[in-house]
This record gives sequence, C-alpha cells and structure tokens, in this order.
Amino acid sequence: MIRVLVADDEPLIRAGIRMILTSAPDIDVVAEAGDGREAVESARRTAVDVALLDIQMPVMDGLTALAELGRAAPGVRVLILTTFGERDNVLRALGHGSAGFLLKDSAPDELIHAVRAAAAGNAYLSPAAARHVADALSAPGATARAEKARHRIGGLTARERDVLALLGEGLSNADTGRRLHMSEATVKTYVSRILTKLGCDNRVQAALLARDAGLQPEGT
Repeated sequence: MIRVLVADDEPLIRAGIRMILTSAPDIDVVAEAGDGREAVESARRTAVDVALLDIQMPVMDGLTALAELGRAAPGVRVLILTTFGERDNVLRALGHGSAGFLLKDSAPDELIHAVRAAAAGNAYLSPAAARHVADALSAPGATARAEKARHRIGGLTARERDVLALLGEGLSNADTGRRLHMSEATVKTYVSRILTKLGCDNRVQAALLARDAGLQPEGT
C-alpha cells in the first residue's frame, strides 16, 4: 500500500482528496494536516510514502513545509497540489525537491496516477505545470542556465550521461533499464551516483538539469 499524507487547510478539500485516493486499491490516506507545520509533524510521527501539500496554508505554507520535510522526513515524496499554477510556484516547488506539481482541478485519475508515480520514485507534472517549466527553459537567462548545466554534468561518464538523459525524459528506472539494456537495480545505482556527483537532492532536480543542458542519450 502507498501511504499518503494530505495537507490542506480546507476540511472539505481534504475529504474529497481522501475519497479519490482511497478509491484506488493500492493507496491509503494515513494522515491529514490543516497547515504546513502540522504536515511536517505528522510525517515525523507517521510512516508516509507520499505527501500531498497545498501551497496556501496558514502557520506554514506548502513550499516551506516541502523544504522542512526534506530535512525532517527525507524519504517522503512530495506532490504540490494547488489552485495556483504560476510559473514561480512550479519552479520553486521543483527546486525544493518536489516530486511533482498538480492543480486542484486535475481529474481524479490524474491525482491517483501522480501519487503512484511519486511513490515509484518518478516525477509527475500536470500538463499546465509542464508548460510553465517549458516556458522557463526558453525564458531570458536560459542560455546561461544551459551553459551552467553543461558544466555541472561535465564530470559524468558516458553511461551516467545516458541515464541522466532518460531521467530528463521522465522515464522510470525500469523503463530506463529497458532502453539501456540494464537491470533496474543497476539503474538505481547509477541514479544514486549521479545525484551525488551533481549535488542534486532528487531525480526531479537531476531531470531539470538534464533538460537545461539539452542532454540526449547516446547509448540507446
């Protein structure tokens, strides 16, 4: 079972999310929180695989809670769920280590899919959030960002670059292994090594770095 924490300051919203998620046979909502601080404390006390955090919450907002969770419960995968789809929120969430970003008007099936993807260690962006990322990559300053990204990946081996390129395409470890004719366990080892070399907290940050650098797999 995928154990989920839902944090939103509106009880009706939390109830709706719980109803959607528990309709899936492999998902269980094990904790709820009405603000970011409560979410962090709940994650400390309760075994949680995925946390769904609203951005606009009292006491501590979702983006601050995301950063706190990275320190208090680093094994928890975080999805940001909000009515606000501005580019800055998307990029800040991903920069703080979010596993993905969903808008509250997402379809129930999309919410379930995003939780499953996050639990499996993959990234998920709603189509609206993906557009914000694409816009940011083509915005002023993208050239400098690309040069910096290419410099950061310069120390990777050719195989590590292949794995990183497929992370940039959003592939899971299993799909990456099939593309590169490697076992899933070997891919996990490569991903861990890549994150360490690049100083990335998670695979989402590494994927954005791959996209900034325009990395394409050469060994497939």
